[in-house]
Amino acid sequence: MISGFRFKFRLFVRKVMNVIGLSICSLAGVLATAALCLVVGYIVKNGYQAVNWKLITQGPTPIGTEGGGLRNAIVGTLVLLAVASCIGVPLGVLAGIYQAEKAGKFAKTVRFLADVLNSVPSIVIGLFVYAVVVIPIARMHEGNGFSALAGGIALSIIMIPIIMTATEEILKMVPRRLYEGSLALGATRFTTMFRVIVPAAKAGLITGIMLAVARVAGETAPLLFTAFGNVTFSVRLDKPIDSLPLSIFYNATSPYDYLKSQAMAGSLILMMIIAVFRLSARLTTRKSKMA
Repeated sequence: MISGFRFKFRLFVRKVMNVIGLSICSLAGVLATAALCLVVGYIVKNGYQAVNWKLITQGPTPIGTEGGGLRNAIVGTLVLLAVASCIGVPLGVLAGIYQAEKAGKFAKTVRFLADVLNSVPSIVIGLFVYAVVVIPIARMHEGNGFSALAGGIALSIIMIPIIMTATEEILKMVPRRLYEGSLALGATRFTTMFRVIVPAAKAGLITGIMLAVARVAGETAPLLFTAFGNVTFSVRLDKPIDSLPLSIFYNATSPYDYLKSQAMAGSLILMMIIAVFRLSARLTTRKSKMA
């Protein structure tokens, strides 16, 4: 009788604790979703009205003159992402391949340093690139040293540990029998990796790269010290360049209402660009699972 009562009591307590735990987790999920919906809803509500064809195709007007658009910022963002991808993607993928292939103290050290770099605030990376790239260029060419190249380097440093970690984890998920079968047929480790393992993990690698690009697309702090911004249209890598995060920052802190409206529109456009990368990553992952 007593043992049966204890068993029922413990079972009741477990059920109650289970309900309480699930309720807390559900409440946390609802609050997080509500916060996200509030932010997205606010941006869409205030930015949708300002988005038009002129905003996308026209450059900024002189301060105090209404009109103009975010053409320079949109193109500049795409240029910065392209430069960052050209630097960060190869380095991140190759480093991830090394981590997946090698083991030992050095590999563990590299992994630890990558984790540390991934947690470093982006403004610190911006200051680092300012010190090692912007200032030396300014001294050599007697200018300010700000450039699209410096901005791309800062963003690529943020991308590298993200792509590196994603590449390592994705390559480890490839069945080991593919690797062993290729080696058994006489292929070298280099050939096996780049002709068997990497193609098998292609969808996952693309997903990791897209997520890294989406991660750096909204960075502002590093660009304040590197790309700096530019009121004129420019795609040159050796000149300052505008971007959506910088344009949003400058316009949002402006006393003019029309610039604040452009800041909200720029936030909406930037959010849509990031959403495209995120959705592309999800679709790529879904197709790989279906295959």
